[in-house]
Order: sequence, then C-alpha cells, then structure tokens
Amino acid sequence: MRPIDTMAVDADRLLSFTQAAFRAMGLDEEQAAITAGALVYSELRFHPGQGQGVRRLRAYRERIGGSVIDPRARFEIVKESPALALVDAHNGLGSVTGVRAMRLAVTKAKTCGIGTVVVRGSTHYGSSAVHAHEAVHAGCIGIAFTNAGPEMAPWGGATPMVGTNPWAIGAPGGHGFPVILDIALTTAGKGMMRWHARENRPMPLDWALTPDGEETDDPVAAMQGALLGIGQYKGYGLSLMTDVMTGVVSGGAFGRTPYSDPLRQDVAHTFTAIDVEWFMPLATFQERMARLVDDIRTSRLRPGFSEVLVPGELEHRRETQKRRDGVPLDKAVYDDLKALAGELGIPFAIEVGA
Repeated sequence: MRPIDTMAVDADRLLSFTQAAFRAMGLDEEQAAITAGALVYSELRFHPGQGQGVRRLRAYRERIGGSVIDPRARFEIVKESPALALVDAHNGLGSVTGVRAMRLAVTKAKTCGIGTVVVRGSTHYGSSAVHAHEAVHAGCIGIAFTNAGPEMAPWGGATPMVGTNPWAIGAPGGHGFPVILDIALTTAGKGMMRWHARENRPMPLDWALTPDGEETDDPVAAMQGALLGIGQYKGYGLSLMTDVMTGVVSGGAFGRTPYSDPLRQDVAHTFTAIDVEWFMPLATFQERMARLVDDIRTSRLRPGFSEVLVPGELEHRRETQKRRDGVPLDKAVYDDLKALAGELGIPFAIEVGA
C-alpha cells in the first residue's frame, strides 16, 4: 500500500479562497458563495476519494471557460402550481440551481405541507446532501435526487446504461446534527477507484466490472468497465427509477444521454421538501428523532464493531474534527489550487498547518 500525502489547511481560509476563485471565473457574489460553500461542505464531510470537494475547482474553470456551464443562465420556472414547479436551468451552475430549486420547494412546503421542484437542463450539482441539508435548515425533511452520465451496468449487463444517480434524504435531528443519508446507487464511484489505484491496493469485487463484464479487484482495469449497483439488481432498479423521477418526467435527458453532448450536460434533478410543522411542532419532531436514534444505538454489536451510527453522524464528526484540526488536502490538490490561483491572478493564502 502507498499512502497518499495530505496536508492540513484551515477550513475558513479554504472557503475564502474558493469563493475568490469563483469570482475570478466570472460568478457573482451569490453564485460564488453557493458554489464554494457546496465544495467546502463536501470537503469537510466526505472522503476525498469521492471527488466532490475543492479538487473540482479546475473542472469548473474549464467548463465555464468552455461554455459547458453558463453562469449567467436563467433559472426559468416553466410551469408551477402551489406545490409543484418545473424548472429549466439552461446550462446554469448545478449547485446554484439545486440550492435555488430546494429553496423554492421549501417555500411551497411552507404553504402546502410539501413542495417538489423538478429541474431539467442543469449541470453537475455536487453532493446531494448539500441540497437536502438546505431543506433541513428550514425545518423540513429534504429529498434530493439527480441523474448522471451512464456508468452503471444494468443487472445482468456489462455496458454502462444508467448513472450513479445519487440520492440524499435529510431530516432535523435531535442530538445536535441532522440525520442525512447521502448515497450513490453504485457500490462505489470511480473517484474511490482512482484513490485505490493511487494507494496501490485492490478494491472489493462488488464495485465494478472489466470491459468484458468480469468482476475485478483491480481498480485500473475497472476504470474502463461498468460500475455495479448497490444490492446487485436493487441498485440498478433504483437508478432506473431515479431517471424516471428526474430526466424522463422533466423532459430532460435520461439513461445514456446525460453528459453525452460535450457542450450540454443536460442533467436533471428532483427536489422535495416536507414541512415538519405541518405534522407537529419542530421541537416535538426532534425529540422523536432523538428517541429513534437512541433506540437504534441499543442494538447488540456485531464482532469487529465498536458502535452503531446513524446516517450523517460520521460526516458530522468529520466536519467537527476538520474545523478543529484542519482540512486534510491531498498534496496534488493543494498544488493544483496554488497553480490555479496564479492562473486566475488571485492571492493564495492557504498556509499548510494554519
């Protein structure tokens, strides 16, 4: 095994730099704040191999510069009712579109008890948890789905036909952190496969196939093949139905077509907010959530395990630790951010160990 070099940097300075970088790319203050916040959120809460953090800054610059993403795109409400809306994002920033769409869903939920906003014509929107968390901040249960480019083989097939199609479902918690499930519908993504390849270690056999359709523990060989769904045929089925709930119903892309046009990603998302206070006072809901979590934690432990966690708890611990001790950035990412600062003509004030 070959460990990957990391270096600790201050979370607030990382956020300030990322906002400045987005402003230098032509984003306005609101867009820069939302997009930078989304990337740093992912950096704080998730494993770096998942690839949703600040390492994506260069990809954003290339996509904005190449007109793949239009930071001046309209957020067009094509059709709406008190509880529903259909939005065309017109190739706008996916993370900004997602936050605006979930805020619209929350507004509708505060009137109707539930609000759903379906989006077409969008771009990569980052971690689904960012958007579910947006609803949780407003005292709602938040649900965020997105489709993606074809990487998963259908059950029994060897050709990538559907996306990882991530989900997030979040709810206000009763122990000081929200309960948020954030999952791709594949067992793992190519970011984690790249991480294993860099560490020179094998991956589990249920992650991906070779181009010939054979299971493999070699991440390099698997990068050329198809990913496998969680729970075998169940992950494939969930991914297919996510395409129905996003791309098919919105009139956008689905299946093999998202990301197929190099100048138009045509990603589709669906956001739902459920107002907790339509059912009961928020404090009562949080007390009931605390009881549920406490009950789950009483489970008898399996051999090799020291505790039982609930969704979002590990991520909350990571964020707390990284804010205290520094965000461990991959050295290759740190060096790339420094180079990007020079290209954009902005200061690079992210000292190691600061």
